[in-house]
Amino acid sequence: MAKPSAKTPRSPQPRAWQKMLSGRRLDLLDPTPVDIEITDIAHGLAFVARWNGQTLGDYAYSVAEHSLLVERIFARIAPKAPPKWHLAALLHDAPEYVIGDMISPVKNAVGPGYDELDQRLAAAIHIRFGLPAAIPVAVKRQIKKADKISAWMEATQIAGFDAVEAGRFFGKPDPALMDGLAIWLRPPLEARADYTARTNELLEAMG
Repeated sequence: MAKPSAKTPRSPQPRAWQKMLSGRRLDLLDPTPVDIEITDIAHGLAFVARWNGQTLGDYAYSVAEHSLLVERIFARIAPKAPPKWHLAALLHDAPEYVIGDMISPVKNAVGPGYDELDQRLAAAIHIRFGLPAAIPVAVKRQIKKADKISAWMEATQIAGFDAVEAGRFFGKPDPALMDGLAIWLRPPLEARADYTARTNELLEAMG
């Protein structure tokens, strides 16, 4: 009688979800809108540093702070835009609350996998807050323009770039779109509070 063959033990499936402070479990590979909360986004972004933390000052410049600035610049680029597109601008980097802020050279090295993950998360976040999964191209261009202006400001004020070098990477911004704006370096909990408050203002305006 033949001996039964030994079964190869099954390897456990790698965990693809993250436990959030709200108690939600967000599946990073298959995110659903029901598992997304603004409190988790605001908290995460307030503690994620732009420029890999290589910035001047006593505090890191957070993605939450950057997002607030982008939304202010977007308001100048598109003054007649409805609240929903202001919210899209504020949420433009929201996926980074779970996947982090990866600088462009690293994104290029990682390849398309990062972008695919970012897009899946962005779509779920948009749906959660009443936006279309995919933002219209024209609006995305305006948000991207605001994003590059913010990056130029950050690069020249806190990241060690001179204006010429920053211009090569981010373009030469219109001074009028930056007039009166500044880079804020402050405790994460302050940025978290302002990001949450601005999101709620826009959601209320959207009805």
